[in-house]
Amino acid sequence: MSLKAKLQREWRFVRGLNRTLARVKSIDSDSRNLVCDDLQDAVETWRERAALTFEGRTVTYGELDAIANRFAHWGKGLNLRRGQTVALFMPNRLEYFAVWYGLSKIGVVTALINNQLAGLPLAHCLNISGAGHVIVDPETAPAFEAARPLLEKTVREWVLGPAHGDQRDLVQALKSCSQLPPDRSVRDDLRAHDTALLIFTSGTTGMPKAARITHVRAQLYMRGFAGATGAKASDRIYVALPLYHATGGLCALGAAFLNGGSVVLRRRFSASHFWGEVAQEGCTMFVYIGELCRYLVNQPPAEDERRHKIRLAFGNGLRPDIWPLMKSRFRIPEILEFYGATEGNVSMFNFDGREGAIGRAPKWLRGRFNIRLVQFDVEREQPIRGADGFCVECGPGQIGECIGKIGDDARAEYSGYVDKAATEKKVLRDVFAKGDAWFATGDLMKTDADGYFYFVDRIGDTFRWKGENVSTNEVAERLQAAPGVREANVYGVAVEGAEGRAGMAALVVGPEFDIKAFGEHIARDLPSYAQPLFVRILPAMETTGTFKLRKMDLVADGYDPARIKGPLYFHDARRGYVKLTKAVHERITGGLAKV
Repeated sequence: MSLKAKLQREWRFVRGLNRTLARVKSIDSDSRNLVCDDLQDAVETWRERAALTFEGRTVTYGELDAIANRFAHWGKGLNLRRGQTVALFMPNRLEYFAVWYGLSKIGVVTALINNQLAGLPLAHCLNISGAGHVIVDPETAPAFEAARPLLEKTVREWVLGPAHGDQRDLVQALKSCSQLPPDRSVRDDLRAHDTALLIFTSGTTGMPKAARITHVRAQLYMRGFAGATGAKASDRIYVALPLYHATGGLCALGAAFLNGGSVVLRRRFSASHFWGEVAQEGCTMFVYIGELCRYLVNQPPAEDERRHKIRLAFGNGLRPDIWPLMKSRFRIPEILEFYGATEGNVSMFNFDGREGAIGRAPKWLRGRFNIRLVQFDVEREQPIRGADGFCVECGPGQIGECIGKIGDDARAEYSGYVDKAATEKKVLRDVFAKGDAWFATGDLMKTDADGYFYFVDRIGDTFRWKGENVSTNEVAERLQAAPGVREANVYGVAVEGAEGRAGMAALVVGPEFDIKAFGEHIARDLPSYAQPLFVRILPAMETTGTFKLRKMDLVADGYDPARIKGPLYFHDARRGYVKLTKAVHERITGGLAKV
């Protein structure tokens, strides 16, 4: 890279960092200024501007605020008080943001429940939220009612739509509520360190946990992205992510609303409608997460994918192999990748667009970041400590766990979960000095000499096989480069009589896929210990609502043909991949097959 290019890259980084810090530097945990006050200021500044478009209806900032005020007065009418919780169990819709914005004006906490949940996971989230009321719509009401017998206490059901049976008609109740803001005195005793929202973890490795989102943390998300994206009042941000998650519900909305811009909200993501709607609505930005971008790349070419006005895509989880395709095929001038832990105190941005990096903390700004990488023992799943008992920091190229120092500054606070035991479990103590405390992200990363961070894998996903550490994330990227492979999900499975875990890959493939050619490809591209011992073919990949790949059920199925429908293969040392029949399975479990 030329000196000029390096200077330009540094300038982009510093510009982005300064722009972000300028928006968050005044945030104070003890302040009386809450996230709803930030939003109220935006309303007063841009009252007549378009704020939100949903399914053909557009509301101004003033109209959106009026809807929120009705919810605030509805809560007051129920005698809901500071710190009490209302559960919000709905898909994206025009009123979604207004519900929690309005309730925050009276100090009530809103638990944002994943609208795809049902049964025990749904009941679990409602139970740990402590909510006495739940807001649903006709789409989610049946799931709530089916889960009602599993609830630990009575939860009143309010429906935004026709009410039946024991349901309460929220549409009718709101008609009698004032559109004017509630008196500011109702939240005078609240401070920014109080809880505003509960946002739940994805539940990819167990039941979801409720992360406490304080007003401070919500402000950091919303103000931070208002600065990091460089959004302006003229920007229109396309949001197809669920609003129950921080990326769509706080980061994207903050970028728009705190700059006078507008949001084009979609009920759910559709790869086939994406570019047509983006072009039709004149959107200038969109927010992504997880595999959303891969779904776009896997779509057949369409005219609208190059006729849009997008100048920036921002989000997290963009795979390195998809990054250049997104920029070139869809003509996206700039991509802003970031990393953040919903419940934690670690966040970083890739302001200068280094492909594949999730963020940057250069040495010359080391004191401005609370982020470090510590060496990690994958087998024991704990940090490595030296002879002095302290953790050992990673050097460039070394893989370790990312941790964030817990401090009094708003950006370094750790609010944790509703469950105190789960909160404490994520804290590392005596890391570099006696008495210090650090938040453990559970993510393995590596850095380079320039301070760029690269995601490697989640702890628990990386496994050992034949004495080597295998990153499921890195292997999946290699497999997705094989001819005919559309998606890949890699995980470890236990094999009788063998140490560690063997690699297994679940693939979604196209008609051109050939298992023999696949075997030849990975033999060239991966070391023997990283090559999946088992392969199963799926019609579609199961994901969470935020496009994270689910692994729990796949791991539980293992490689047993009695439990798996669809093609299943075993990598034979002499013949390559062969069909995994009942007889082959018996040879493996009996220790007769070479693994």
